Amino acid sequence: MRSEKHHNRKKRSWRTVFLVFLIVIVATAGYSYFQYKQGINQSLKKINQTQENANINEVVYTFEGKKDQFGNTNILLLGSDARGEEKSRADTIMIAHYNEDRGSYKLTSIMRDSYVSIPGHGRHKINSAFMRGGPELMRKTIKENFDIEMQYYAIVDFEGFVQLIDEAFPNGVEINVEKRMEKYIDVTIEPGLQRLDGEHMLGFVRFRQDAIGDFGRVKRQQQALQAIGDQLTSFQTIPKLPKLVGVVTPYINTNMDTTDILFMAKDFFSKDRGAVATFRIPIENGYQDAKIRGEGAVLELDFEKNKKAFHEFIAQ
Repeated sequence: MRSEKHHNRKKRSWRTVFLVFLIVIVATAGYSYFQYKQGINQSLKKINQTQENANINEVVYTFEGKKDQFGNTNILLLGSDARGEEKSRADTIMIAHYNEDRGSYKLTSIMRDSYVSIPGHGRHKINSAFMRGGPELMRKTIKENFDIEMQYYAIVDFEGFVQLIDEAFPNGVEINVEKRMEKYIDVTIEPGLQRLDGEHMLGFVRFRQDAIGDFGRVKRQQQALQAIGDQLTSFQTIPKLPKLVGVVTPYINTNMDTTDILFMAKDFFSKDRGAVATFRIPIENGYQDAKIRGEGAVLELDFEKNKKAFHEFIAQ
């Protein structure tokens, strides 16, 4: 009799624990969804107030990315200031590499003046592939020239970048600025260790008026993403993750599901990943400066050198 009562009491106890567990999960999921929707509504309200900022999601793209045979997930990242227009060149071209087995993240920047073969269009600067055929033609171009396949794409409007920084970092992103920057970026950035808000961070990653031009800009973009990634992993920022995804969603055109984005972001934050490894195409001693009629200044690549180094970087 006592044994039966003890068994029933134990059974009720486990049932109570299970119900509490379910309530916590549902409450957490509900709160996350609320935060996500709050972020979306916040951005849409801003878009409606400033009519020049069209919703980049209104443009529909095709993308025929294929699975990578080595188990990598490659995401084509394109920065655009098109404000919803399809016919614009990609201002920023990056590939984010994610390997779930190793839990590793890597980032490759492709210089926009790289002179490459664009399928069906001859040879041009790589950033014009987006203007000629959207992310799908950019995917084909990278595949043809570097033999790298991509599964996903994400086109980020610069206003979304500003919104993300201001929402995630109310006090700004701490970053070392190597020189005074002000030309053609609409803001002035002083040298030294600074805390930059969204507008100033955008100016930092777009500035190219120095001796090394676009090479310096790409270096600063990688420096900025490294700083953002490091500072996003703070305990103050992680609870904001669903809202942050919501904030930038109206400014991103992607074929990734929200659940995929949240999963990769959660994996990024939850693992002791160390620094995100970065790479640049072209590599040092893997290109020559040239001028092409109708194209202007371009980078003539040694494709074998660059392709070999690119594949070795991903495989490490």
